[in-house]
Amino acid sequence: MTSVLNGVTPLPHLGVVAVAGEDAASFLQGQLTNDFALLGPGQARLAAYCTAKGRMQASFIGFKRSPTEILLVMSRDILPATLKRLSMFVLRAKAKLRDASAEFELRGLAGEAARTLVAHSPWELVQQGSAALVALYPADGQPRALWLTPAGEAAPSTGVLDPALWAWSEVRSGVATVTAPIVEAFVPQMLNYESIGGVNFKKGCYPGQEVVARSQFRGTLKRRAYLAHAEEKLVAGQELFHDSDPSQPCGLVAQAAAAPTGGWDAIVSLQTIAAESGRVSAGAAQGPALRISPPPYPLLADI
Repeated sequence: MTSVLNGVTPLPHLGVVAVAGEDAASFLQGQLTNDFALLGPGQARLAAYCTAKGRMQASFIGFKRSPTEILLVMSRDILPATLKRLSMFVLRAKAKLRDASAEFELRGLAGEAARTLVAHSPWELVQQGSAALVALYPADGQPRALWLTPAGEAAPSTGVLDPALWAWSEVRSGVATVTAPIVEAFVPQMLNYESIGGVNFKKGCYPGQEVVARSQFRGTLKRRAYLAHAEEKLVAGQELFHDSDPSQPCGLVAQAAAAPTGGWDAIVSLQTIAAESGRVSAGAAQGPALRISPPPYPLLADI
């Protein structure tokens, strides 16, 4: 039902961390999975913040607001804890972190509203006056973008998009955002982050880097992110089960939203062998069945 995916909607569930100072980029370079040292003016970055064991405790869309300030857009429900933890590692770096959520308006654009304003390549950044627009991964072929302006500025003059449809488009894009129910549940590859521009394997060290690299280079990836549909409600953090071993969970729901045509769609992280055949159910071995489909983008081959 992509024809209804058009217009603009506020994104109150997202917040902004501002990292300011001459060492802002180098500080983030040593903390996140992507390369911020080479972040250019027309680029944004998808990135994860991991524990020492490589588990994702937050995810961001980051870009430069000025030569000495980088904004990180993330889920608001885990922002205070993430900000506190990141701030612990600033040490002597010339960088200051703050919760800048109240300073900005965040909106989502979809369909023609996005097509006319941004390029189609994900993570491209376009500056239009005081507005910053980041091209996102599409949903069922429909372009989408993140729109950030200073607080109080008017929304783009386009149609209004139902927030529920935006949430559904986020799922259909196949790009999961880390929220409270899935903190420390996945290494980045379990959400396909290496295939959607969220991991740079050529950059220097960051927390969890050895685990993330080893997972990729030794061909040990046994879980991947897929799209799924069920007739009953799905929620982030919900365990998944396969009929070959109903006593042990085989995956987890990463993100879910009501589908406009009925039922629920989700991004699920699932054992690859469980995704190939058999019955996958949500919540319990006899729970609602899921229809599993591939992610809507090609996966980077294991190395």
